[in-house]
Amino acid sequence: MSHSPLMHATALIADDEPLLAANLQAELIRLWPELRIVASVGDGASALKQGLALQPDVVFLDIRMPGMSGLETAQALAEDWPDTGRPLPLLVFVTAYDEYALHAFERAALDYVLKPVQPERLAKTCERLQTTLQARTQTPSGELAFAPMIDQLRTLFGSGIPAAASASGAPHQAGAGAPAAPLRMIQASAGNTITMVPVSEVLYFEAADKYVRVITAGHEHLIRTSLRELLLQLDPQQFWQIHRGTVVRAEMIASASRDEAGKVTLSLRGHPAKLSVSRLYADQFKGM
Repeated sequence: MSHSPLMHATALIADDEPLLAANLQAELIRLWPELRIVASVGDGASALKQGLALQPDVVFLDIRMPGMSGLETAQALAEDWPDTGRPLPLLVFVTAYDEYALHAFERAALDYVLKPVQPERLAKTCERLQTTLQARTQTPSGELAFAPMIDQLRTLFGSGIPAAASASGAPHQAGAGAPAAPLRMIQASAGNTITMVPVSEVLYFEAADKYVRVITAGHEHLIRTSLRELLLQLDPQQFWQIHRGTVVRAEMIASASRDEAGKVTLSLRGHPAKLSVSRLYADQFKGM
């Protein structure tokens, strides 16, 4: 006799404000006693690590956290989720009131709760989660539940929702379209030397801790910026994001090969690098 999935449902909470996280956990326990909170963490990197290790059914993600934002954490979970057949967790974003953010979540059909937690609204969220989890038992493969989540996240990343706040409080918009004046020259410093690298010579960019590696046909440079900041200055028609940590010049892609597991790998023109495409971006490479 099979047990209801709701009796064994698990959840992870990621919020950098301990009091609000504790309040959310207390309300969840009251509204959904069977739900087991397997971890409560305070930053995106920990949420990613615990999420991949514990594979909970539901993840509550604070939008603004130190380091990785809630959106970046969701993207990383989708890209790194193991191929065990277990579906991606249902995502609920926790946010202070932001009209633009809420419209974006509604367009992407992803749920959210506002800070501070409102019990009536959280009760509706719990009902939706329970309905979805129950429906998943009718899905023979976890992979079938993966595609809608990927579509929802892509909608969210392309909606112009603020991914993080700058020191001035102004949002850095992700996926907001082509910049007014795309970057043409990169100044890469090494010691006392600044090398001027034309963007037109760049094959691809790759995130490396607090730096970005700039790869040209014959050289590699490091610049101290985030890939997210750099993306805002690049022409999206010329540079395609293929992974949360990789952006490639489209015209330098020679071929895209897909293995038996569905993983896509790119080969470049005149360069030996092989670049992996995450599942979030794999459908950019479909035969015509």
